[in-house]
Amino acid sequence: MTVHDVARRLPSITELRDLCRSLAMLDAILSPDREGRCYSFDAGWADGEEMASMRNGSGDEYSIVFSAAGAYVRGFGHEAPMNPYGNDGEPWPGVIDEVPEVFKPFVEEPAFTDEDDVPVVTACLWREATDDQWRHGVIDFPAGCSDPDGATGLFELLVDHSPGAFQRFAEEYYEFSVDLEAVRDVYALRPLSQKLVSSLNSEVTVVDLAEDITGIGYPQPVRDVI
Repeated sequence: MTVHDVARRLPSITELRDLCRSLAMLDAILSPDREGRCYSFDAGWADGEEMASMRNGSGDEYSIVFSAAGAYVRGFGHEAPMNPYGNDGEPWPGVIDEVPEVFKPFVEEPAFTDEDDVPVVTACLWREATDDQWRHGVIDFPAGCSDPDGATGLFELLVDHSPGAFQRFAEEYYEFSVDLEAVRDVYALRPLSQKLVSSLNSEVTVVDLAEDITGIGYPQPVRDVI
């Protein structure tokens, strides 16, 4: 899979934002330790901007900025053949060359570049608010590579946006069973109850999650649950 395949399979901006909030909320429940989480969502990342992110602890990561202009997706597969550090310290040709002006500040965003101001990116997509599809650059992918830009591993839970996909990921990552019905509830953005939280992690309370709920922008629990 490459960024071309991802563009065809990503949901709409609104649906992607909801999915990213669900992933972050599930990880917050399953991992009280923030350092152990893969998925996060910052509803107050910047003025008028929200950011979803993934870091797998092995050097792979993505960031998705949601704004009034649309959505900008940056992915970095550290072992991908299109890694800038294997290309004379420059992003692979075509990956970010055609990013629209409205998203150019994100290409140069310090959080997405290294100490030498090189964009840390192997895969990039964008969708303006008025677009009817996700877009990407014209890229001549390196020959003989099944995953040249790292898209397969990076965006797995974004292109397969089923609760079962998260359950499989979480059970492998956290090494314990994960309740599928509870995952479905969070994917549906249902307000958390203690019963729902406990079905995912018996050691976490809704009160424990108050800061995460607000930071993610997840629907607040019903009042009598807190």
